[in-house]
Amino acid sequence: MDIEICPSRAEGIVKAPPSKSAAHRLLLCAGLAQGVSIVRNVAFSEDILATLDVLRALGAAVDIQGDAVTIRGADPFSASAQAPISCRESGSTLRFCIPLFLLSGETFTLTGKGRLMERPQSVYETLCNEQGLLFERSGDSITLRGPLQAGSFSVPGNISSQFITGLLLALPLLDADSRIKLIPPVESRSYLNITVQALNAFGIQIDWTDQYTLHIPGAQRYLPRDITVEGDYSNAAFFSALEALGDNVTVTGLGESAQGDRVYQEYFPMLKSGSPTLDVRDCPDLAPILMVLAAALNGAVLTGTRRLRIKESDRGAAMEQELRKLGARCAIEEDRIQVFPGLHTPAEPLDGHNDHRIVMACSVLLTRVGGVIRGAEAVSKSFPDFFEQLQKLKIEVTPSCS
Repeated sequence: MDIEICPSRAEGIVKAPPSKSAAHRLLLCAGLAQGVSIVRNVAFSEDILATLDVLRALGAAVDIQGDAVTIRGADPFSASAQAPISCRESGSTLRFCIPLFLLSGETFTLTGKGRLMERPQSVYETLCNEQGLLFERSGDSITLRGPLQAGSFSVPGNISSQFITGLLLALPLLDADSRIKLIPPVESRSYLNITVQALNAFGIQIDWTDQYTLHIPGAQRYLPRDITVEGDYSNAAFFSALEALGDNVTVTGLGESAQGDRVYQEYFPMLKSGSPTLDVRDCPDLAPILMVLAAALNGAVLTGTRRLRIKESDRGAAMEQELRKLGARCAIEEDRIQVFPGLHTPAEPLDGHNDHRIVMACSVLLTRVGGVIRGAEAVSKSFPDFFEQLQKLKIEVTPSCS
Protein backbone atom coordinates (compact mmCIF):
# COMPACT_ATOMS: atom_id res chain seq x y z
CA MET A 1 0.00 0.00 0.00
CA ASP A 2 1.30 3.44 -1.00
CA ILE A 3 0.23 6.47 1.01
CA GLU A 4 0.57 10.11 0.00
CA ILE A 5 0.86 12.76 2.69
CA CYS A 6 0.46 16.41 1.78
CA PRO A 7 2.18 19.20 3.72
CA SER A 8 -0.26 19.95 6.52
CA ARG A 9 -0.38 20.93 10.16
CA ALA A 10 -1.79 18.63 12.83
CA GLU A 11 -4.37 19.95 15.24
CA GLY A 12 -6.39 18.19 17.88
CA ILE A 13 -6.37 15.69 20.72
CA VAL A 14 -5.28 12.07 20.29
CA LYS A 15 -5.42 9.28 22.83
CA ALA A 16 -2.32 7.14 23.17
CA PRO A 17 -2.95 3.61 21.89
CA PRO A 18 -2.67 0.68 24.33
CA SER A 19 0.85 -0.47 25.11
CA LYS A 20 1.82 -3.42 22.95
CA SER A 21 4.64 -4.31 25.32
CA ALA A 22 2.30 -4.44 28.31
CA ALA A 23 -0.45 -6.23 26.38
CA HIS A 24 1.84 -9.10 25.29
CA ARG A 25 2.85 -9.72 28.89
CA LEU A 26 -0.60 -9.38 30.44
CA LEU A 27 -2.21 -11.65 27.85
CA LEU A 28 0.43 -14.34 28.37
CA CYS A 29 0.05 -14.12 32.15
CA ALA A 30 -3.71 -14.46 31.74
CA GLY A 31 -3.18 -17.47 29.48
CA LEU A 32 -1.12 -19.16 32.20
CA ALA A 33 -3.54 -18.40 35.04
CA GLN A 34 -5.75 -21.06 36.59
CA GLY A 35 -9.18 -19.61 35.90
CA VAL A 36 -10.72 -16.84 33.82
CA SER A 37 -9.04 -13.46 33.33
CA ILE A 38 -10.09 -10.33 31.45
CA VAL A 39 -7.51 -8.08 29.81
CA ARG A 40 -9.05 -4.75 28.77
CA ASN A 41 -7.96 -1.94 26.43
CA VAL A 42 -6.24 -4.25 23.94
CA ALA A 43 -5.40 -3.06 20.42
CA PHE A 44 -5.41 -5.97 17.98
CA SER A 45 -2.27 -5.38 15.98
CA GLU A 46 -0.64 -8.22 14.05
CA ASP A 47 1.82 -8.77 16.92
CA ILE A 48 -0.92 -9.08 19.52
CA LEU A 49 -2.91 -11.42 17.29
CA ALA A 50 0.21 -13.59 17.07
CA THR A 51 0.38 -13.81 20.86
CA LEU A 52 -3.31 -14.79 21.02
CA ASP A 53 -2.59 -17.54 18.47
CA VAL A 54 0.16 -18.85 20.76
CA LEU A 55 -2.20 -18.89 23.74
CA ARG A 56 -4.67 -20.97 21.76
CA ALA A 57 -1.87 -23.34 20.78
CA LEU A 58 -1.03 -23.75 24.48
CA GLY A 59 -4.65 -24.71 25.12
CA ALA A 60 -6.11 -21.44 26.41
CA ALA A 61 -9.65 -20.39 25.48
CA VAL A 62 -9.72 -16.87 24.05
CA ASP A 63 -12.82 -14.72 23.53
CA ILE A 64 -12.65 -11.18 22.12
CA GLN A 65 -15.41 -8.65 22.77
CA GLY A 66 -14.60 -5.11 21.69
CA ASP A 67 -11.23 -4.20 23.17
CA ALA A 68 -11.49 -6.79 25.97
CA VAL A 69 -10.07 -10.31 25.86
CA THR A 70 -11.48 -12.99 28.15
CA ILE A 71 -9.06 -15.86 28.62
CA ARG A 72 -9.47 -19.19 30.37
CA GLY A 73 -5.91 -20.15 31.20
CA ALA A 74 -4.14 -23.31 30.11
CA ASP A 75 -1.67 -25.71 31.70
CA PRO A 76 1.45 -25.41 29.49
CA PHE A 77 2.76 -28.72 30.89
CA SER A 78 -0.19 -30.43 29.18
CA ALA A 79 0.18 -28.64 25.84
CA SER A 80 0.26 -31.13 22.98
CA ALA A 81 2.14 -31.07 19.70
CA GLN A 82 0.18 -29.90 16.67
CA ALA A 83 0.63 -28.18 13.33
CA PRO A 84 3.33 -25.48 13.08
CA ILE A 85 2.47 -22.38 15.08
CA SER A 86 2.93 -19.05 13.34
CA CYS A 87 4.35 -16.11 15.31
CA ARG A 88 3.73 -13.90 12.25
CA GLU A 89 6.42 -11.16 12.42
CA SER A 90 6.37 -10.71 16.18
CA GLY A 91 9.78 -11.03 17.81
CA SER A 92 8.19 -10.54 21.21
CA THR A 93 5.75 -13.41 20.65
CA LEU A 94 8.46 -15.78 19.44
CA ARG A 95 10.94 -15.11 22.23
CA PHE A 96 8.33 -14.91 24.97
CA CYS A 97 6.74 -18.23 24.03
CA ILE A 98 9.78 -20.45 23.39
CA PRO A 99 10.31 -21.30 27.10
CA LEU A 100 6.57 -21.95 27.48
CA PHE A 101 6.66 -24.52 24.68
CA LEU A 102 9.69 -26.13 26.34
CA LEU A 103 7.67 -26.98 29.48
CA SER A 104 5.65 -29.96 28.27
CA GLY A 105 8.29 -32.22 26.74
CA GLU A 106 6.32 -32.36 23.49
CA THR A 107 7.77 -31.30 20.12
CA PHE A 108 6.60 -27.98 18.69
CA THR A 109 7.47 -26.16 15.48
CA LEU A 110 7.28 -22.36 15.37
CA THR A 111 7.23 -20.38 12.14
CA GLY A 112 7.29 -16.71 11.19
CA LYS A 113 7.22 -14.17 8.40
CA GLY A 114 9.49 -11.43 7.14
CA ARG A 115 12.84 -11.24 8.94
CA LEU A 116 11.54 -12.93 12.08
CA MET A 117 13.38 -16.22 11.69
CA GLU A 118 16.61 -14.39 10.86
CA ARG A 119 16.67 -12.70 14.26
CA PRO A 120 19.14 -14.08 16.82
CA GLN A 121 18.03 -16.79 19.27
CA SER A 122 21.44 -17.52 20.78
CA VAL A 123 20.28 -17.44 24.42
CA TYR A 124 17.78 -20.23 23.83
CA GLU A 125 20.12 -22.20 21.60
CA THR A 126 22.75 -22.18 24.34
CA LEU A 127 20.23 -23.05 27.06
CA CYS A 128 18.83 -25.99 25.12
CA ASN A 129 22.30 -27.27 24.32
CA GLU A 130 23.29 -27.13 27.99
CA GLN A 131 20.15 -28.96 29.13
CA GLY A 132 20.15 -31.49 26.27
CA LEU A 133 16.92 -30.14 24.76
CA LEU A 134 15.98 -29.97 21.10
CA PHE A 135 16.41 -26.57 19.45
CA GLU A 136 16.63 -26.92 15.69
CA ARG A 137 16.55 -23.99 13.28
CA SER A 138 15.73 -24.23 9.60
CA GLY A 139 15.27 -21.39 7.14
CA ASP A 140 11.75 -20.54 8.20
CA SER A 141 11.07 -22.46 11.42
CA ILE A 142 12.31 -23.48 14.87
CA THR A 143 11.57 -26.93 16.28
CA LEU A 144 11.64 -27.37 20.07
CA ARG A 145 11.33 -30.12 22.64
CA GLY A 146 11.74 -29.87 26.43
CA PRO A 147 11.25 -30.36 29.25
CA LEU A 148 12.93 -27.23 30.58
CA GLN A 149 14.64 -27.63 33.96
CA ALA A 150 15.00 -25.10 36.75
CA GLY A 151 18.50 -23.85 37.52
CA SER A 152 20.92 -20.96 37.18
CA PHE A 153 21.05 -19.11 33.90
CA SER A 154 23.62 -16.55 32.76
CA VAL A 155 22.34 -14.18 30.09
CA PRO A 156 24.22 -11.30 28.41
CA GLY A 157 22.57 -8.07 29.49
CA ASN A 158 23.30 -6.25 26.24
CA ILE A 159 21.02 -8.37 24.05
CA SER A 160 17.25 -8.37 23.81
CA SER A 161 15.39 -8.41 27.13
CA GLN A 162 12.79 -10.58 25.37
CA PHE A 163 14.84 -13.69 26.17
CA ILE A 164 14.81 -12.86 29.87
CA THR A 165 11.09 -12.14 29.80
CA GLY A 166 10.45 -15.53 28.20
CA LEU A 167 12.37 -17.26 30.99
CA LEU A 168 10.61 -15.20 33.65
CA LEU A 169 7.23 -16.33 32.31
CA ALA A 170 8.10 -20.03 32.42
CA LEU A 171 10.51 -20.56 35.33
CA PRO A 172 8.05 -19.79 38.19
CA LEU A 173 5.98 -22.79 37.10
CA LEU A 174 8.82 -25.28 37.62
CA ASP A 175 9.10 -27.14 40.92
CA ALA A 176 12.49 -25.77 41.98
CA ASP A 177 13.84 -22.24 42.31
CA SER A 178 15.82 -20.62 39.51
CA ARG A 179 18.20 -17.71 39.14
CA ILE A 180 18.98 -15.48 36.16
CA LYS A 181 22.32 -13.69 36.25
CA LEU A 182 22.60 -10.76 33.84
CA ILE A 183 26.10 -10.22 32.50
CA PRO A 184 26.70 -6.45 32.39
CA PRO A 185 26.24 -4.08 30.74
CA VAL A 186 22.45 -4.36 30.95
CA GLU A 187 20.29 -2.72 28.28
CA SER A 188 16.49 -2.44 28.11
CA ARG A 189 16.12 -2.83 31.88
CA SER A 190 12.82 -0.94 31.66
CA TYR A 191 11.31 -3.82 29.67
CA LEU A 192 12.30 -6.22 32.44
CA ASN A 193 10.55 -3.95 34.92
CA ILE A 194 7.39 -4.12 32.78
CA THR A 195 7.65 -7.92 32.86
CA VAL A 196 8.12 -8.07 36.62
CA GLN A 197 5.14 -5.73 37.13
CA ALA A 198 2.93 -7.93 34.95
CA LEU A 199 4.02 -11.09 36.77
CA ASN A 200 3.43 -9.45 40.16
CA ALA A 201 -0.07 -8.43 39.06
CA PHE A 202 -0.90 -12.10 38.40
CA GLY A 203 0.48 -13.29 41.72
CA ILE A 204 4.01 -14.31 40.63
CA GLN A 205 6.89 -13.24 42.86
CA ILE A 206 10.19 -12.26 41.25
CA ASP A 207 13.00 -10.78 43.34
CA TRP A 208 16.03 -8.71 42.34
CA THR A 209 18.73 -9.89 44.75
CA ASP A 210 21.09 -7.28 43.31
CA GLN A 211 21.10 -5.11 40.19
CA TYR A 212 22.17 -8.05 38.00
CA THR A 213 20.45 -11.08 39.56
CA LEU A 214 16.82 -12.22 39.45
CA HIS A 215 15.63 -14.89 41.89
CA ILE A 216 12.60 -16.87 40.71
CA PRO A 217 10.93 -19.06 43.34
CA GLY A 218 9.53 -22.28 41.91
CA ALA A 219 6.14 -24.00 42.34
CA GLN A 220 4.22 -20.74 41.83
CA ARG A 221 0.85 -20.40 40.14
CA TYR A 222 -0.61 -17.55 38.10
CA LEU A 223 -3.84 -16.13 39.52
CA PRO A 224 -6.68 -14.86 37.30
CA ARG A 225 -7.14 -11.10 37.09
CA ASP A 226 -9.30 -8.38 35.56
CA ILE A 227 -6.72 -5.87 34.34
CA THR A 228 -6.37 -2.94 31.92
CA VAL A 229 -3.52 -2.29 29.48
CA GLU A 230 -1.84 1.08 29.97
CA GLY A 231 -1.20 3.67 27.24
CA ASP A 232 1.79 3.20 24.94
CA TYR A 233 4.60 5.74 25.04
CA SER A 234 6.42 4.30 22.01
CA ASN A 235 3.52 4.90 19.62
CA ALA A 236 2.37 8.08 21.34
CA ALA A 237 5.81 9.48 20.51
CA PHE A 238 4.89 9.85 16.83
CA PHE A 239 2.07 12.25 17.70
CA SER A 240 4.12 14.09 20.29
CA ALA A 241 6.75 14.54 17.57
CA LEU A 242 4.22 16.58 15.60
CA GLU A 243 3.82 18.80 18.64
CA ALA A 244 7.63 19.11 18.85
CA LEU A 245 7.58 20.31 15.23
CA GLY A 246 5.20 23.11 16.17
CA ASP A 247 1.77 21.56 15.59
CA ASN A 248 -1.12 21.94 18.01
CA VAL A 249 -1.39 18.34 19.25
CA THR A 250 -2.29 17.06 22.71
CA VAL A 251 -1.67 13.41 23.59
CA THR A 252 -3.81 11.90 26.36
CA GLY A 253 -4.00 8.47 27.98
CA LEU A 254 -0.46 8.31 29.35
CA GLY A 255 0.29 7.85 33.03
CA GLU A 256 2.99 6.66 35.38
CA SER A 257 4.78 3.77 33.72
CA ALA A 258 7.90 1.62 33.69
CA GLN A 259 8.10 1.97 29.89
CA GLY A 260 11.56 3.09 28.85
CA ASP A 261 10.11 4.98 25.88
CA ARG A 262 8.60 7.53 28.25
CA VAL A 263 12.02 9.20 28.06
CA TYR A 264 10.90 10.85 24.82
CA GLN A 265 9.26 13.48 27.02
CA GLU A 266 12.79 14.49 28.04
CA TYR A 267 14.48 13.90 24.69
CA PHE A 268 12.12 15.88 22.46
CA PRO A 269 12.68 19.23 24.25
CA MET A 270 16.42 18.60 24.03
CA LEU A 271 16.12 18.15 20.26
CA LYS A 272 14.14 21.38 19.97
CA SER A 273 16.66 23.45 21.90
CA GLY A 274 19.95 22.09 20.53
CA SER A 275 21.89 19.18 19.05
CA PRO A 276 22.05 16.67 21.92
CA THR A 277 23.65 13.27 22.42
CA LEU A 278 20.90 10.78 23.28
CA ASP A 279 21.35 7.23 24.60
CA VAL A 280 18.84 4.78 23.07
CA ARG A 281 20.06 1.56 24.71
CA ASP A 282 16.94 1.45 26.88
CA CYS A 283 14.57 2.81 24.22
CA PRO A 284 15.65 1.45 20.79
CA ASP A 285 12.12 1.75 19.40
CA LEU A 286 12.41 5.54 19.67
CA ALA A 287 15.44 5.72 17.38
CA PRO A 288 13.54 6.29 14.09
CA ILE A 289 11.45 9.18 15.41
CA LEU A 290 14.46 10.69 17.19
CA MET A 291 16.35 10.62 13.88
CA VAL A 292 13.39 12.29 12.19
CA LEU A 293 13.27 15.13 14.69
CA ALA A 294 17.04 15.54 14.54
CA ALA A 295 16.83 15.91 10.74
CA ALA A 296 13.95 18.38 10.95
CA LEU A 297 15.43 20.44 13.82
CA ASN A 298 19.05 20.80 14.90
CA GLY A 299 20.70 17.42 14.39
CA ALA A 300 21.73 14.93 17.10
CA VAL A 301 23.94 12.02 18.01
CA LEU A 302 22.34 8.72 19.06
CA THR A 303 24.44 6.28 21.09
CA GLY A 304 23.71 2.65 21.98
CA THR A 305 22.43 1.99 18.45
CA ARG A 306 24.02 -1.43 17.82
CA ARG A 307 20.79 -3.37 18.34
CA LEU A 308 18.92 -1.38 15.70
CA ARG A 309 20.39 -3.75 13.12
CA ILE A 310 18.32 -6.71 14.32
CA LYS A 311 14.85 -5.17 14.43
CA GLU A 312 12.19 -5.62 11.74
CA SER A 313 14.69 -3.86 9.50
CA ASP A 314 18.21 -2.57 10.01
CA ARG A 315 16.66 0.59 11.40
CA GLY A 316 19.73 2.79 11.41
CA ALA A 317 20.57 1.98 7.78
CA ALA A 318 16.92 2.17 6.72
CA MET A 319 16.45 5.61 8.25
CA GLU A 320 19.73 6.84 6.75
CA GLN A 321 18.53 5.77 3.32
CA GLU A 322 15.18 7.52 3.65
CA LEU A 323 16.52 10.68 5.30
CA ARG A 324 19.00 11.04 2.44
CA LYS A 325 16.02 11.28 0.05
CA LEU A 326 14.75 14.14 2.19
CA GLY A 327 18.03 16.06 2.23
CA ALA A 328 19.43 14.98 5.60
CA ARG A 329 22.74 13.20 6.07
CA CYS A 330 23.64 10.50 8.64
CA ALA A 331 26.96 9.06 9.75
CA ILE A 332 26.57 5.48 11.03
CA GLU A 333 29.18 3.83 13.23
CA GLU A 334 29.20 0.57 15.22
CA ASP A 335 27.19 1.88 18.17
CA ARG A 336 26.58 5.51 17.23
CA ILE A 337 24.58 7.45 14.64
CA GLN A 338 24.96 11.16 13.94
CA VAL A 339 22.15 12.94 12.13
CA PHE A 340 22.80 16.26 10.39
CA PRO A 341 19.80 18.55 9.85
CA GLY A 342 18.31 19.13 6.45
CA LEU A 343 14.90 18.73 4.87
CA HIS A 344 13.32 19.07 1.44
CA THR A 345 10.58 17.38 -0.58
CA PRO A 346 11.80 13.97 -1.76
CA ALA A 347 12.20 13.44 -5.50
CA GLU A 348 11.13 9.80 -5.16
CA PRO A 349 8.83 7.76 -2.89
CA LEU A 350 10.08 6.77 0.54
CA ASP A 351 10.34 3.06 1.39
CA GLY A 352 8.85 1.66 4.61
CA HIS A 353 11.31 -1.28 4.69
CA ASN A 354 8.48 -3.52 5.97
CA ASP A 355 8.98 -1.86 9.36
CA HIS A 356 6.10 -0.19 11.17
CA ARG A 357 8.31 2.30 13.02
CA ILE A 358 10.11 3.37 9.85
CA VAL A 359 6.76 4.00 8.16
CA MET A 360 5.39 6.04 11.06
CA ALA A 361 8.58 8.05 11.53
CA CYS A 362 8.81 8.92 7.83
CA SER A 363 5.13 9.85 7.80
CA VAL A 364 5.81 12.50 10.43
CA LEU A 365 8.46 14.09 8.20
CA LEU A 366 6.19 13.99 5.17
CA THR A 367 3.68 16.19 7.01
CA ARG A 368 6.32 18.94 6.60
CA VAL A 369 7.40 18.47 2.98
CA GLY A 370 4.88 16.10 1.39
CA GLY A 371 5.53 12.88 -0.46
CA VAL A 372 4.68 9.21 -0.89
CA ILE A 373 5.67 6.29 1.31
CA ARG A 374 5.55 2.76 -0.02
CA GLY A 375 4.79 -0.30 2.10
CA ALA A 376 2.66 1.76 4.46
CA GLU A 377 0.67 -1.36 5.43
CA ALA A 378 3.52 -2.26 7.80
CA VAL A 379 1.79 -0.13 10.46
CA SER A 380 -0.62 -3.04 11.00
CA LYS A 381 2.12 -4.74 13.00
CA SER A 382 1.63 -2.41 15.98
CA PHE A 383 -0.75 0.44 15.10
CA PRO A 384 -3.33 -0.51 12.43
CA ASP A 385 -5.26 2.77 12.59
CA PHE A 386 -2.22 5.08 12.58
CA PHE A 387 -3.19 6.85 9.35
CA GLU A 388 -6.80 7.23 10.47
CA GLN A 389 -5.53 8.95 13.62
CA LEU A 390 -3.38 11.27 11.49
CA GLN A 391 -6.44 12.18 9.43
CA LYS A 392 -8.38 12.99 12.60
CA LEU A 393 -5.60 15.45 13.39
CA LYS A 394 -6.26 17.15 10.01
CA ILE A 395 -3.22 15.68 8.25
CA GLU A 396 -3.97 15.13 4.53
CA VAL A 397 -3.46 11.39 3.95
CA THR A 398 -4.64 9.65 0.78
CA PRO A 399 -3.89 6.40 -1.08
CA SER A 400 -1.33 6.91 -3.82
CA CYS A 401 -1.24 5.46 -7.33
CA SER A 402 2.50 6.11 -7.80
